[in-house]
Amino acid sequence: MIHTFLEQGHVTSPAGWRAATAACAIKKPGRDDLALLLSDRPCAAAALFTTNTVKAAPVLYDMVLMQRNPGGLRAVVINSGNANACTGSDGDAAALAMVQAVEERLGLEASTCFVMSTGTIGVPMPVAKVTQGIAEAAERLSPAHGPALARAIMTTDTRPKACAVRVELPSGGVCHIGGMAKGAGMIHPNMATMLAVVTTDAALPSDTLDAALRHVADRSFHSISIDGDTSTNDTLLVLANGAAGLPPITDMQSPDGQAFLQGLLAVCQRLAQEIVRDGEGATRFVTITVRGATSDADAHLAAMTVAKSPLVKTALFGADPNWGRVLCAMGYSGATLDPNRVVLHFGGLKVLENGLPLDFDEKAAHNLLNVPEVQIEADLGLGDGAATVWTCDFSYDYVKINAEYRT
Repeated sequence: MIHTFLEQGHVTSPAGWRAATAACAIKKPGRDDLALLLSDRPCAAAALFTTNTVKAAPVLYDMVLMQRNPGGLRAVVINSGNANACTGSDGDAAALAMVQAVEERLGLEASTCFVMSTGTIGVPMPVAKVTQGIAEAAERLSPAHGPALARAIMTTDTRPKACAVRVELPSGGVCHIGGMAKGAGMIHPNMATMLAVVTTDAALPSDTLDAALRHVADRSFHSISIDGDTSTNDTLLVLANGAAGLPPITDMQSPDGQAFLQGLLAVCQRLAQEIVRDGEGATRFVTITVRGATSDADAHLAAMTVAKSPLVKTALFGADPNWGRVLCAMGYSGATLDPNRVVLHFGGLKVLENGLPLDFDEKAAHNLLNVPEVQIEADLGLGDGAATVWTCDFSYDYVKINAEYRT
């Protein structure tokens, strides 16, 4: 099972995909804020959406679309600068207008375009600007525009997030998986606040693709946290168009299925980690590993609670080896925990053993945390459960960015 990351890979790296962008001045003039992605053939699709009760108009549209036509999607249209959330019936009409503009302009059948929006909540969508942008983008679709797509969907992101892998299947074929994501704040499962689109030229039926997506999401996008907030617009979409010309993968337990699954996991983990690295105001990328739990689910629960703790995250900003905050977070996480069995390491340095602090070198521990990439490891001493999650610190800039987001 071999997958290799492509140098400067992106969402149109797989065969049969074209893309284009346009500048609609939705929130700010002078930058592309509309992205259009087209498959040369119908795609099987699978998607996960925000669990927030407050859902944006495009999410509501797409949830119905996935029930109606999961095996025949052709296009995705995405805008940044406006979330089209809490916009009432006008928002529903705007989402539909975006979809219909794509379908009509590209000569697609109805119910074949997926729509996403990201940006400020509660602001009416400038539909005329967006539909004009769609018309412009439709005239310049090209496989070369994949990188531009990842830039057009950014909001508070400081850099685009895209990658692709080449997967060598045991049966002898080769397929590709590409993807892009946006997100830097309001990031937490389930889903984390973000938009992500993953494409492949492999062939999979929708139900198989859905199972693969759920497996991978739990180990990638559901294992990150920046600030503990879950948005109104979170969407993760995977599209398979079969343009590689290979036999369909219908069993994820088969050798080809496992190879594809590992490639999909690699892409999703890379994108998820890039979101965390670009967390609003972040200065440290933090990997938290919990072992020795009663189950993998308990390990994940304990790790994610540490990851979203404001006290842990502010201590990490100051490179303060405050082990008490980590132990405390695991203690209220709901995971089974015996504090007398816990062993805790910061950056490889053991600071706590069997629930009691060790006489460690505080300066050395500070130096191990005062780096761009930090490791926290906990062994609960109760079983074989394990999980790894990713987060970042809370800095002064995080407060500043979010204090001034609308203004």
